[in-house]
Amino acid sequence: MSAGAMSPAAKSGDQTGPEASSGHRLPSGRQYDIRHGRQSAHLTEVGGALRDYLLDGRPLVEGYGPEEMCTGARGQSLIPWPNRVKGGAYTWGGSTLQLDLSEPDKGGAIHGLTRWRNWDVEDQREDRISFTHTLHACQGWPWVLDCRLDYGLDDGGLSVRTTVTNRSPEPCPFGIGAHPYLSLGQPGQVIDAGLVQVPGRTYLPVDEHGIPTGHQRVDGTEYDLRELQQLGARPIDVAYTDLIRDGDGRASVTLLRPDHSGGVELWVDGTYPYLEIFTGDTLPQPDRRRTGLGVEPMTCAPDAFNSGEGLITLEPGQSHTGQWGIRAL
Repeated sequence: MSAGAMSPAAKSGDQTGPEASSGHRLPSGRQYDIRHGRQSAHLTEVGGALRDYLLDGRPLVEGYGPEEMCTGARGQSLIPWPNRVKGGAYTWGGSTLQLDLSEPDKGGAIHGLTRWRNWDVEDQREDRISFTHTLHACQGWPWVLDCRLDYGLDDGGLSVRTTVTNRSPEPCPFGIGAHPYLSLGQPGQVIDAGLVQVPGRTYLPVDEHGIPTGHQRVDGTEYDLRELQQLGARPIDVAYTDLIRDGDGRASVTLLRPDHSGGVELWVDGTYPYLEIFTGDTLPQPDRRRTGLGVEPMTCAPDAFNSGEGLITLEPGQSHTGQWGIRAL
């Protein structure tokens, strides 16, 4: 099968058009399903996003319905920067650039430029799907990027590979991230009773705008989650780094049900040195607060376009690939 061809499975009902039964357009566009054994994942045209991921019908992520608009960036990929750019302004190559302020309450630009764009399906099979999108130049971003998202299901769970290539004649600043929320297995279930483990030795304290003010060891703080423990009511919205990794170079965040009967794990490969942990206390939808644990793989720190921390310089024609995934426990 050619890379651009749809498989027979894709043509026989694993994709849904952008219209709901009433005839109106769905907020997140066309809907796509992939399956492997007892697992299923639901993806969207808008953002090439992960709308839901289930095992035996039980949610592993706190997603949203096909007729709902994505809120809280849940399941979206964040390109060409994750997290925030302070004031939406940064300097590159001697020029000061100003992005649109997508987070006006904090006076910043948040989560990149591709999460509300329509993505094309390059290939779909029963257990995998690939989306592509070309990010053209826009306000505050004078470069062109070719972007690709590859989702796959196998016995090890869900994997997500992000590949971005600079198609401009000049180098550009660059970072990627993702924004899934891990679930305890019941939609709307508060995560406070869950058992959490986060592999970060260091966290980045932030100011009132969500911009890092430095680095601090987690030892002796409420942010020390290196040992499995009950989350409780503590609010968290910070990035962790100096991650503890296994022999394969992976770092993992775990969320278990209170009775240890099961749970979910999110892992990142070595291209992601940062993990933002977000308990959702500040989400504008009260019924969504603390109902999922936001675990955000990031290749750079918040406000990296200004601080330079973890920032990648993507040269003309150069590609960058990172991989993360989720599995049931």
